[in-house]
Amino acid sequence: MKKTILLTAFLLLLSLSYAQQVTTGKKSLVLDGVVKMEQIEEREPLPYPAINESDIFKYIRVWRVLDLRERLNYPLYYPIELSQKRKSFIQALVGALEQDKIKVYDTGDDEFTAEMSLNDVLAKFDAEDRTITRRTLDDRDTTYTVQGEINWREVQELLIKEDWYFDKRRSRLQVRIIGICPVRVYARELRTGEEEEIESELLKRPLFWIYYPDARKVLANTACFINENELAIFSFDDLFQNRRFTSYISAMSNAQGNRRVLSYTRTGKEALLESRQLENELMNFESDLWEW
Repeated sequence: MKKTILLTAFLLLLSLSYAQQVTTGKKSLVLDGVVKMEQIEEREPLPYPAINESDIFKYIRVWRVLDLRERLNYPLYYPIELSQKRKSFIQALVGALEQDKIKVYDTGDDEFTAEMSLNDVLAKFDAEDRTITRRTLDDRDTTYTVQGEINWREVQELLIKEDWYFDKRRSRLQVRIIGICPVRVYARELRTGEEEEIESELLKRPLFWIYYPDARKVLANTACFINENELAIFSFDDLFQNRRFTSYISAMSNAQGNRRVLSYTRTGKEALLESRQLENELMNFESDLWEW
């Protein structure tokens, strides 16, 4: 019994030490810069204005896709290597999960019905430790462990669920992000044919959902690189609240079970045009209310 407890404690410490290696690079031994920037770590997210159900004139739920490889979205995508000074959006989320600062939810649905653990997330990245057994030259089996590693470059998209509503009290069309889901885009090798010809297919794998209102504190305390001035205090929460990203609508609440644009369009061009049409309808709703 005592040995079991000691073994469990050792494995827990080992997993924690690995978790710290996942999202933190080597620490600098000196002050690497003119000053140590700590203001961002003390910031509080700007609270949402209070709103009642009776204040809402119209309410629309929107799902959109954000391609991190778009130039305007670079502050969310880079760096793709571990760094002490800067973090990408996915590195900030995984780091917060390791420190138990946020909760993440399963991608079986987008309604936050089941929580996920750090190990579940690592499994989605295929970044778990692997045990390999090899035969040596003296006919013995040797077992060793290969440490898993997250490929940050593969997280190339974000799914965003948000609510648009017209506030009668303020006479404004407003939006609030409800959840964000990082998507891993990677190639999987396939062996086909008698000669085992190697082919590959491109896969998209949603990793986890975060409930954005609960994650705002972490995102408000994480700086992102917006312009050439590294001292400009701008956080990931600022980026999302100010809508400093480019994306396209993949679905909008409708009578057909919130069907996706790709379910009723035949080509990528048609899907893009339909997405732009939905965006225009959404943006024009407020201005149409003021027409005489």
